[in-house]
Amino acid sequence: MAVTGASWLAASAPAPVYPAVGADGLAAVEALSLHPAVSLQASPRHASLLLVCGRIREADRPALRRLHDQLPHPRATLWWRTEPVPGFPAASCVGDDRADAVRAVWRRLATGALGSEADLLPDEPPAPWRGKGDHGQGGEGMTGGKPYGRPMAMTDEDCRDGLALDAYTARLGPFLPILPPGLRLELTIQGDAIQSARVPSPPYPQAGSDDPLRCIARLLPLLGLAGLAERFRRAAQGRAPDLGAPDLGALGRALRRSGALYAIPPGLGGFAGEDLRARLRRWWAQAEGADLRAPPGEGCLADLLPGLEWSEAMLVANSFEPEILMRLCRAGPGDGDGS
Repeated sequence: MAVTGASWLAASAPAPVYPAVGADGLAAVEALSLHPAVSLQASPRHASLLLVCGRIREADRPALRRLHDQLPHPRATLWWRTEPVPGFPAASCVGDDRADAVRAVWRRLATGALGSEADLLPDEPPAPWRGKGDHGQGGEGMTGGKPYGRPMAMTDEDCRDGLALDAYTARLGPFLPILPPGLRLELTIQGDAIQSARVPSPPYPQAGSDDPLRCIARLLPLLGLAGLAERFRRAAQGRAPDLGAPDLGALGRALRRSGALYAIPPGLGGFAGEDLRARLRRWWAQAEGADLRAPPGEGCLADLLPGLEWSEAMLVANSFEPEILMRLCRAGPGDGDGS
């Protein structure tokens, strides 16, 4: 009886969802996040529903399957605005009334009416780590090698002061919430600074996601202002003709009082004569009706990140309109599947 009561109590809570956003799915997921029946999670370990929204390119499907297996039981996968891809035998498609459909699946899952999905991948390390070192640890002697596919940190010169520290290469994306959907980054980090960056694949195209209020809302959580970000998303949603105009005056006062501009280092993310602070000011002026456009320019995101700290790099990666970011992330020679 206690288990049944706990199950019904869990079913009455908002559905814990981890979104895997594909092409043209970002604006829809941002709108869904405003519904009280859904709670978007920052980690798949805290979610029970994997919501796939938008078309997923073939190169990202293995990452999607690995993401699926990270969700704890009970779990289910929902497909919204896209068709299920091969390798996902249990396919549930979300209809037009998406929030109610997501909540209905969560209730069935929490009460046991819907069975939990099994793992899609075998329970084994993605890369073996044995047979090379003196004790089978995978490297020369006690160091070196790639334990379970992860390269070990080795000392290297620092690009700022020449101090020899351990350099570690990390691969991020394509479904990391703090990065634009689809973007893959390969960063070599030493101490607290990024030494080099590479873009193996660009972000997904996102039609209808260049609204200036939405652009500001994506930047604010990285500054610790998640509550203000939700207000901006609601204001962007309120621009629909049947919902009336949002109160931009109150929103502008909240933005100024938050100190968001002062939390951004001056000169950060300079591109085409416009740094991150200037982009934020331009977005707000556009939201108030100013006829402004992003300045034209050519460059590469990988060239903007070296020398930055982690928090600064994440701000820069999220400080461009989707169309401009795609242009900045066009793969260069040797960038793998990003072309």
